[in-house]
Amino acid sequence: MVVRRMSSFPDELLEHVLAFLSSHRDRNSVSLVCKSWFRIEAGSRQRVFIGNCYAVSPAILIRRFPRIKSVALKGKPHFADFNMVPPGWGADVHPWLVAMAEAYPWLEELRLKRMVITDESLELLARSFPNFKVLVLTSCDGFSTDGLAAIAAHCRHITELDLQESDIDDRGGHWLSCFPDSCTSLVSLNFACLNSEVNFEALERLVARCTSLRSLKLNRLVPLELLHRLLVRAPHLEDLGTGAYLHEPRTEQYSKLKVALQNCKGLQSLSGFWEVAPGYLPLVESVCSNLTSLNLSYATIQSAELTNLLGHCHKLQRLWYLQVLDYIEDKGLEVVASTCKDLQELRVFPLDPYGQGAVTEEGLVTISKGCPKLTSVLYFCCQMTNAALITVARNSPLLTCFRLCIIDPTSPDHLTKQPLDEGFGTIVQYCKSLRRLSMAGLLTDKVFQVIGTYGKCLEMLSVAFAGQSDFGMQCVLSGCTNLRKLEIRDSPFGDLALLAGSEKYESMRSLWMSSCSVTVHGCKELAAKMRNLNVEVIHDRDQFEDISTMTQPVDGLYVYRSVAGHRKDTPHFIYTM
Repeated sequence: MVVRRMSSFPDELLEHVLAFLSSHRDRNSVSLVCKSWFRIEAGSRQRVFIGNCYAVSPAILIRRFPRIKSVALKGKPHFADFNMVPPGWGADVHPWLVAMAEAYPWLEELRLKRMVITDESLELLARSFPNFKVLVLTSCDGFSTDGLAAIAAHCRHITELDLQESDIDDRGGHWLSCFPDSCTSLVSLNFACLNSEVNFEALERLVARCTSLRSLKLNRLVPLELLHRLLVRAPHLEDLGTGAYLHEPRTEQYSKLKVALQNCKGLQSLSGFWEVAPGYLPLVESVCSNLTSLNLSYATIQSAELTNLLGHCHKLQRLWYLQVLDYIEDKGLEVVASTCKDLQELRVFPLDPYGQGAVTEEGLVTISKGCPKLTSVLYFCCQMTNAALITVARNSPLLTCFRLCIIDPTSPDHLTKQPLDEGFGTIVQYCKSLRRLSMAGLLTDKVFQVIGTYGKCLEMLSVAFAGQSDFGMQCVLSGCTNLRKLEIRDSPFGDLALLAGSEKYESMRSLWMSSCSVTVHGCKELAAKMRNLNVEVIHDRDQFEDISTMTQPVDGLYVYRSVAGHRKDTPHFIYTM
């Protein structure tokens, strides 16, 4: 009876109600209510997120959702960020663009992550979608600034062009001059990852025309002495990424930049500072009081200067210290803890991932005590203890993301020399909403038992150099009911563990295993048992070797569900079981 009442809603009314649902998961749930809701939801959906470009084909997407305006698409596995996926792996977006150009000529947004996109693809995109507005390329490769020139020249209504950590063939800054004089729509522009000088005059004209510009992230070669000219033309900026400033400022330059920065009353986010002379730091301090986000990803600022800067950031909610571990030390984190009471996200990376860091467990404990709103942590350190992790768990129960990396990934509690099982187990027990966990240090099967018991909200788990036997992985697969992604490297888990989760993998997005104890036999058995899974063996040794008779563990394994069958672009080093 309830279903009959819901089905009696006029289509137009239900479509209007569904327009208020922004979550992909909520829309997916709605589509499962009944056939009528499935049909209406499919016909009214305008945004789609695809977490694995090989999990579905363009044809299936178009048939299922005929009115899409925004597509978010992910390609290579997450470990590609750590150079663990061989070059030429795949994830070419071109077949998707060809299909969407015909089916979705009204497409407005494309967000790609770890995809290969060529200049040819960018040219096709620029000429196929007349109302195109948003292009976000995160950790993508395969293209050059010539492709960006095509986007600039032909996407007349573009509002956002965001190049995040992408590997681009930089052929010069001419592409900025390809934006026509009629282009006034930009709201966000990020080209921080480019390596060559840009055409500053073209950039200045573009910024002046786009009066709605709110986010501007420059590369390191835009000189400080010219920055004030951009800020004068964009006083409404909320997000600014600066360049590199190696020389001490002259009085005139300093005064002009100070006035321009102070006129940016709405500035809330600051990043960049690739290299900065100490004389410029007081300029930054003048705008720190309103900052909610500070990203010093590449800033080589000395400890004393940095702690002084952080002391002015009372409203900070998001703080990234990528690659500057040797400059902040635990004392710097004490300043953060005493000043930034609203801090929600902290990231601390090392300058040298293989060197001796200066941050210890004490800095993390201090942050947990001083920042009660903390929800996300990414922390590289040189040592850790169970006591510290237990304290963090009790002080920060709101954590949804906890990623810890110890420089020596197999090190125990540096005081007791015991495994870190108790500490990580307490994190999972106390942080009831934890969705993402990355672990490091000496760990046994005990911690995986705890994770399987208490990690009911856990969606992504990354494991390295951990565990004793297949039992640990079996506990996770049987207990973590919401697990979506499991990444394992350099751990002893083998065929028994792999096969224990065979039915679980159909509800997950992917499983990645490298340098573990899985064999070809186990991979074949999984593929034969679960026909809806793609079981791909990555074998780097000899491209002509017949792996069917290989008895030693495989180099890598990637398992994912797919409604599109086996991929058709597998390179020579991938064997589909």
